[in-house]
Amino acid sequence: MSYFKFALTILALTFAASTSMAQKDEGMIKNVIEEGYVQGLHNQGDLNKTAASFHPGFNLLGVRNNMLTKYPIYSWIASSKNRREKSEDKRMLKTTAKYPMIDITGNSAVAKVELYREGKKIFTDYLSLYKFEEGWRIVSKIYHDHR
Repeated sequence: MSYFKFALTILALTFAASTSMAQKDEGMIKNVIEEGYVQGLHNQGDLNKTAASFHPGFNLLGVRNNMLTKYPIYSWIASSKNRREKSEDKRMLKTTAKYPMIDITGNSAVAKVELYREGKKIFTDYLSLYKFEEGWRIVSKIYHDHR
């Protein structure tokens, strides 16, 4: 085998391995977002999975009156628990998600997530994630409210 063919073979194998790894990471990212964020916070799912999906240093960032606001994950989980305890109607409208974009570079990623309720887009979220030893974790969120 010539050096050129050998180099092409190595290049093809490297590309296939990196593509496979990126697809695996993309699946893990979608799973973290779906279980911890969409199901956990929006659809009254398992808040233990929510806590595991978000880094403890997570902040939801927003803009109110031209000022940047921050909402840490521990406050968001506590608020969700409180709403659940006060809610008499457990049949809430389900939120579904679409993932138009997930961009991964090394151990960092950004996911664009569109949230829908009754077929209407309610939020477009941009979630930042890092891959830690224990896996992908959501570290921040910015969003647009379509309601």
